[in-house]
Amino acid sequence: MPRKNIRPLGGKPLIAHMLTAALDSKLLTHVAVSSEDAEILNVAEEWGRGCAELVRRPVELAQDDTPSLPVIKHAVEEMEKKHGRFDFVVMLQLTTPLVRAQDIDAALKLLMESGADSVLSVCKANSFHPIKMKKIENGRLVQYTPEPKETEFTRQKLDPVYRRNGGIYAHTRHTVMDKGFLYGSDGLTVLPYIMSDERSVDINSMADFVTAGALLEYLNKGGEEQFGKN
Repeated sequence: MPRKNIRPLGGKPLIAHMLTAALDSKLLTHVAVSSEDAEILNVAEEWGRGCAELVRRPVELAQDDTPSLPVIKHAVEEMEKKHGRFDFVVMLQLTTPLVRAQDIDAALKLLMESGADSVLSVCKANSFHPIKMKKIENGRLVQYTPEPKETEFTRQKLDPVYRRNGGIYAHTRHTVMDKGFLYGSDGLTVLPYIMSDERSVDINSMADFVTAGALLEYLNKGGEEQFGKN
């Protein structure tokens, strides 16, 4: 999807949705947008209400295979040069545009009050339960996880599983800058912030983009009341 970050969604650029949520947060003290792209930074400035700070990302941190951790570390380092040391770091990905300011604050409040290392936003993933997953080996379709007994394989008997929805990654500064974790680790205390399916759309393809547009229109018409707030 060329220029996905600034492609219009619901009448405004994709980046503006998460940026608006971040700026509406009551707990975030600073909001920064990291990019190497001048056009994206210009759009962020336009929608940033004079509050979003722009971090120009080095080209070597803007490759297709660049992991998120060094990008976030660079942004934190640049921001701390101006504002001093932070206590918490929250990574927000613009490809999850239906996240709200209330979600950001709830996840950050959970992190601060629990003493955990991280809080990640998740949603139920039973439609893609690991027990339903297959892989192909030598042309044959085989079970990805241990083969279940047929008598046990019913939807009602499956343990609930959750997936990261890509929206909110809230951490203590130490977790990111010193331990080097963004997505959790068995050695850390990681708590879930559970979000509803309809607000957990993660845009990676044109199909996702179209889905996000339809969900945005639906939610704007009050459809969320049917699903509950989370």
